[in-house]
Amino acid sequence: MIKLIIFDLDGTLLNTLDDLADSTNYVLQQNGYPVHEVDAYKYFVGNGVEMLLRRALPKDISEITFSEILYQFLNHYEIHKADKTAPYESMIEVLEKLQDKGILLTVATNKPHELLPELMRHYFPTIKWAAVFGNRKGVPIKPHPQIVYDILNAISTRKEIARDIPAKNQILYVGDTAVDMETAQNAGITKIGVLWGFRTKKELKQAHADYIIAQPQNLWHILSK
Repeated sequence: MIKLIIFDLDGTLLNTLDDLADSTNYVLQQNGYPVHEVDAYKYFVGNGVEMLLRRALPKDISEITFSEILYQFLNHYEIHKADKTAPYESMIEVLEKLQDKGILLTVATNKPHELLPELMRHYFPTIKWAAVFGNRKGVPIKPHPQIVYDILNAISTRKEIARDIPAKNQILYVGDTAVDMETAQNAGITKIGVLWGFRTKKELKQAHADYIIAQPQNLWHILSK
């Protein structure tokens, strides 16, 4: 019986691609660098903001310049992170049903941790997330499994949940990229790849997804197994 689901955020719960692309292209243009088509950002994202910018920028920029552009990006994205972003179709309905079923819902993302509280309240006001973790200073990012361990530890210490840590066979990890599948693999939990996000079925297969689903409702078929 599944007791806990860990969701990736960008490309899994939220379609954030346009806002990430717009903020990156803004700082590129401001600094005299070429901009990219939105579709190119499907392959720039997934490993955190710093890697997003390194993939979008020329390879030969100095670290001082990079730090300045990162600062500009974070300021711009903080203001514009919700301009075009939206939950994927039927996602909120599925989350509400999972919540009603008593399944703990959590988020593991490489998006900066400080951006998450506002995003989660804004887009998912009816969902009581058991734990939400993002990219934190001094903590390795996905595909390192530390974020999964932090989620499990947070659940075990929350009095209002008051549950034991679920066994690994009671946990699903849902994401849209190879990074997500590798994170789940490193944590020893079941890997669910989704096709509505930023990457392809081929990538998810090569990353050894245990299941690949085409729409959020397909999670019910896995829960019934």
